[in-house]
Amino acid sequence: MEFGEKVKSERKRMGITLDELSERTQVSRSMLSKIEREEKNPTIQIAAQIAEGMGVTISQLLGEQKQEEVVIIRKHQRLMYKDSDSGFERHLLSPSVSVKGLEFILNVVPPHQESGVFPSHKQGVEEYIFVAEGSLQVELENGKKEYILEQGDAMYFEADRNHRFLNLSDKECQYYLIIDSR
Repeated sequence: MEFGEKVKSERKRMGITLDELSERTQVSRSMLSKIEREEKNPTIQIAAQIAEGMGVTISQLLGEQKQEEVVIIRKHQRLMYKDSDSGFERHLLSPSVSVKGLEFILNVVPPHQESGVFPSHKQGVEEYIFVAEGSLQVELENGKKEYILEQGDAMYFEADRNHRFLNLSDKECQYYLIIDSR
């Protein structure tokens, strides 16, 4: 099932209209309608707003794997979302089983690109970052706080504030992200 189909399915499961979803996500009704009909592929920022407004993770909207005690995710099977505007890639490395409350993600940011602004998560959600390649600028609270991470650096922050990730260099940046919403 594609992203838009999952949004529509989850919205119907929740029993809300497109107008109600628009209000919750701050995404226009027309944009949501186009996404649900697979006419428009949202940016990673819009996808994050939709997920947060629905009370689910982006991973849950990208797809779902069967819940088992041992799950192997082969490289060609992992859920991947690519922002067509920036080239930002989000590779889910963990199962998208909602009861676990953990997401393990590889993000790839092309040179001089960014993630866009991710909306605040619910209070208690934590994010852990490890920069595997390149350098990464992390902005919290609309740029009020900025941190530069180099290859090998790690960071933790409480994600109940908006945040974005920027690659200001001429080389690709790859970083691992763990989102803990348990």
